[in-house]
Amino acid sequence: MEPVKNWLQRNLKGDPVLWGIVIVFSLISMAVVYSATGTLAYKKDRYTEYFLFKHTGLIFVGLFFAWLAHRIDYRHYSRLSLYALLISVPLLLFTYFFGGTTVNEASRWLTIPVINQTFQPSDLAKLALISHLASMLSRRQQYIQNFKTTLLPVMLWVGLICGIIVMSNASTALLLFFTCLLLMFIGRVPLKQMLIMVLIGTVVGGIGLATGQRKKTFVSRIEKFTDKSQPLPFQLEHSMIAIAGGGPLGKGPGNSTERNILPHPYSDFIYAIIIEEYGMAGGIAVLFLYLAFLYRGLLTVMRSYGAFGGLLSAGLSFSLVLQAMVNMGVAVGLGPVTGLPLPMLSMGGTSLIFTGISIGIILSVSRGEREIRPMVGEPEDEARIPKQTALA
Repeated sequence: MEPVKNWLQRNLKGDPVLWGIVIVFSLISMAVVYSATGTLAYKKDRYTEYFLFKHTGLIFVGLFFAWLAHRIDYRHYSRLSLYALLISVPLLLFTYFFGGTTVNEASRWLTIPVINQTFQPSDLAKLALISHLASMLSRRQQYIQNFKTTLLPVMLWVGLICGIIVMSNASTALLLFFTCLLLMFIGRVPLKQMLIMVLIGTVVGGIGLATGQRKKTFVSRIEKFTDKSQPLPFQLEHSMIAIAGGGPLGKGPGNSTERNILPHPYSDFIYAIIIEEYGMAGGIAVLFLYLAFLYRGLLTVMRSYGAFGGLLSAGLSFSLVLQAMVNMGVAVGLGPVTGLPLPMLSMGGTSLIFTGISIGIILSVSRGEREIRPMVGEPEDEARIPKQTALA
């Protein structure tokens, strides 16, 4: 056991508790996705273990990218984020107007040639925007109230990215916009400027939604959620049946019945399957794991000496956990139906890779400033900003 322990200490840097949480999520995901994809395998004329092997392989790829990302000095992401944004904008526009793979009347996916794997450019855009926003706010802490030099570039980037995404994916755009607002609040942006940001976001979001592909779906889902006289949407009705059937301890692994009826039980409504098979105890355990993940992410913020590291870890932690809370809230009837998967648990493709990169960046920050010396050409005072600046 000692050689294994030494290998882990040499190769898995950062918060060990955070690593443990991620590994537990991976194991839960394998078990639940395997259970939830039986009907999908039958429809696709695949053998039962096909999607288990495929999903497990993607999980390992995601963990590899997490390991790779956590080995990189997190301050490099300050520069890389701008390039990623410049790439993601044309990708988003191309996906929407020209080359997108349309699913459920929405052009969100691009198909990667040769490997024939689809991915959503919005996943890249989310990661890039949060990273670049953290970089902009950290570099301008002394001029944070200056609208022209600080707030205007922030508003332009947030408005551009969220405005493009909302045309094909309203729930992702809203969640990203809210995450950016949280990051601005942590970055000491004045409340007045944030209110202007909300106003601009409302106008841009309204225009994007009105001219985009998802207006009818968005309005319909809001109406069905708010109008209690209407019957429950099909997905939500069977999600509630699954949750009610689970009881305190569940039906047991692999014994779900609603997995054969629910649309996308392995992604959008995987939380309902977890509760049906593992009961309220399993549902509460998953919720606790997400809260623990957020706590460890914010603990990384508190331990960070640099403003950029603190803002970066906070933004990515909030992004993942807020999406999880929205997904679980939808499954239990606390919000309108959305197409957001459950991070680290739902079956996915390249989204698992981007989730892994996000986790790896958080772990890179958690390695601590003690391991990181000022980069070449970076002033010592810029590399070592007092803690209170990063947390204000």
